[in-house]
Amino acid sequence: MSLQYSLERLLLDGEWIPGEPIPSERSLMQRFDVSRGAVREAMAGLRARGVVETRQGGRSRCANLLEPHLELPLQGHGDDIDFQLQVLEARAVLEGEAAWFAARRASDEELVRLEQEFSRMRARNRNPGGKGQSTLDKAKADLQFHMLIAQSSHHLLVCSFSQLFYSRYFNAIYSVLSRTLSRFGRYPDGIAQQHAAIHRALQQRDADTAREAARLHILYTRDLLKQCR
Repeated sequence: MSLQYSLERLLLDGEWIPGEPIPSERSLMQRFDVSRGAVREAMAGLRARGVVETRQGGRSRCANLLEPHLELPLQGHGDDIDFQLQVLEARAVLEGEAAWFAARRASDEELVRLEQEFSRMRARNRNPGGKGQSTLDKAKADLQFHMLIAQSSHHLLVCSFSQLFYSRYFNAIYSVLSRTLSRFGRYPDGIAQQHAAIHRALQQRDADTAREAARLHILYTRDLLKQCR
């Protein structure tokens, strides 16, 4: 088995996350017990295949393999409530599957990071008027929690698609929260409770419960949005 193939498997198996830096040459040399020249040759092969990208002056990063091939249309319809409902319905499926895989595959270190992010999110909810509590900040923080779950799924396609989906349709996701806050005057209590249910299921590695909690969380948001018509 070639070193290039072994490195490519790290991305395909979800150990390397799209957009994240590649480990250093030294760490790869130690892990695979190979020379620096062998690592550089393998990395050159990965760059040629588009698996790894290197920006001038920066470290090599894993490429999002879906990005060159996937067009997600209608980005400019973020303020359209019917389109927002469709975005939420797609998120319900996507985030349910991400949570299922994360509950089964997340490392102990990743569960710690999820615990830390959940604690930060809970602290922000207790101090709604604090620094960094604009609607835009809240939307970004919410997606950060869900993106960590997708990354912890160690599922290449789920993670890659989640990155693209959240990026392309962020305006629609942000507008959903903005509409909801305008309609109800505050962050709905049910959302915080659902985040807690997702987090609890992940920490317990209960995949089926995590999937259902994540799915119901997004569908609850969809139902709130329907009331804003």
